[in-house]
Amino acid sequence: MAFEMRRSVHAERPAEKLFGTDGVRGVANIHPMTAEVAMQLGRALAYLTRSGKHRHRVVIGKDTRLSGYMLEQALAAGITSMGVDVALVGPLPTPGIANITTSMRADAGAVISASHNPYQDNGIKFFWRDGFKLPDETEGKIEDLIASRRIDHLRPTATKIGRAVRLEDARGRYIVFLKNTFPRALTLEGLTIAVDCANGAAYRVAPAVLEELGAKVIKLGVEPDGKNINHRCGALHPENLAKAVLKSGAQLGIALDGDADRLMVVDERGKVVDGDAIMAICTGEMVAQKALAKKTLVATVMSNIGLDRAVGRWGVTVVRTRVGDRYVVEEMRKHGYSLGGEQSGHIIFLDRATTGDGTLAALQLLAVMCRKGKPLSELAKILEPVPQTLLNVQVRQRRELGELPALMRAIKSVEARLGKGGRVLVRFSGTEPKVRILIEGPDERKNRAYAEEIAAVATRELSR
Repeated sequence: MAFEMRRSVHAERPAEKLFGTDGVRGVANIHPMTAEVAMQLGRALAYLTRSGKHRHRVVIGKDTRLSGYMLEQALAAGITSMGVDVALVGPLPTPGIANITTSMRADAGAVISASHNPYQDNGIKFFWRDGFKLPDETEGKIEDLIASRRIDHLRPTATKIGRAVRLEDARGRYIVFLKNTFPRALTLEGLTIAVDCANGAAYRVAPAVLEELGAKVIKLGVEPDGKNINHRCGALHPENLAKAVLKSGAQLGIALDGDADRLMVVDERGKVVDGDAIMAICTGEMVAQKALAKKTLVATVMSNIGLDRAVGRWGVTVVRTRVGDRYVVEEMRKHGYSLGGEQSGHIIFLDRATTGDGTLAALQLLAVMCRKGKPLSELAKILEPVPQTLLNVQVRQRRELGELPALMRAIKSVEARLGKGGRVLVRFSGTEPKVRILIEGPDERKNRAYAEEIAAVATRELSR
């Protein structure tokens, strides 16, 4: 009876909000990105996986950050302490972990990565046994289990404690999967491709896939040291890749982020091509192949209005979601759509994968180039983007924007001046303490001035 009373007292504690738009994220070794929280997350996840009498298993992978070792061990300890086995795959792209989770018929997958953030940060996100990221409701259950402490008493012993083993062939399995997404009738022989792996999780996978499909590969960002992930390289910094493309005469440059779930590409002239253009090119090909379900493309509110105009020529409708590839995937699953993504380079081919995959998306783009026999610079002309300006404002606090009258007045003032020829989007980042201000309109100079006008008010209101 006393034990039950203690449980009820713990249950009254409000659950701390740990999960953002893409898992739990923060500075490594500072709450919530500590070994203690990682262990609690592991215990809660393991508890939710337990159903039936079979031996349960969770796959854990990571990127190349120094703090990944600490969090990997803590997360594995939490999971095994609940009687669930762990398969450690080491550095592997986020989509690779989702793929291994489903192919091994594991109960869940865990990724230790802060994606495009600097090495000081880290994060933890989970996939369910179907390879999809956990919905908000399930993440809420994990937060509640941690806050209420109602599973603290569950302590299996002896042979019921989980085991942790290294899965040595995970990278090879994932490489085979990726190669099989490229049409067998095509080859990359004769192509020179530069690839920047951001010193991250794909530093071995991406070059190997391209080489095995026949390409000559120029490798950048393939020497991780625990601290150089995303540092002046990868999808956030494609400048060096552009130089390498021009120097080598490559037909394409591929830039991945730290966990390789998104990409930017560089055409043969050294020009960066973003996710909107990639989606437009792939949409056209999928329409031609009659593979675009319901003639619909899913994008987020960040995508350029030029994308709507580009795919509209094929009678394709663009459905928009809030920012975050998980919300794109949710919309696709809900309505049976097959292609979606973000301007930032998360591209989801739902008939092939359960999450954004930078290497897979690059292969689909290469397939279009091979089929059409056209350079990327020509294919990318299909998208004529409306000028956009994006400013990020560092903030100390998050508040409902509707509660900030001065900021709302500034936004409405800019909207009135833009009229129907543009739009304003102001939102909090889901992964960093920032407000993102997007202005889209025909005059780039005015866009910048409008964004700075709103940014000044946002700084005053939210940085105190």
